[in-house]
Amino acid sequence: MYGGRISKRQMERAMRQAGVKVKELEGVREVVIKLADREIVLPNAQVALTEMAGQRSYQVTGEEFERKRGFEPSGEDVKLVMEQTGVDRVAAVRALKETDGDLARAILKLKEG
Repeated sequence: MYGGRISKRQMERAMRQAGVKVKELEGVREVVIKLADREIVLPNAQVALTEMAGQRSYQVTGEEFERKRGFEPSGEDVKLVMEQTGVDRVAAVRALKETDGDLARAILKLKEG
């Protein structure tokens, strides 16, 4: 290739010939990346979708902030607490949240009243 700059049109043509499709997603309101203990939030993010060889990749840009995630018990844990204590789903979830997912403490708490 020569030492000059490549225009946007030339780049798009080369990518199209290589089977790469890039498309800007319209109307994106928010992108949230959920981690175990927190979320990375990008409100009003710009998102580009790239398709190549049957694979999709997303490129996300924008201002971000983090927020802490609350504990959410698994369905299996909720079911176990319900079976062991005879309480409804709401009470089992509340007890698990109050004990940060400690099954034994949640069950004891509910049995003690």
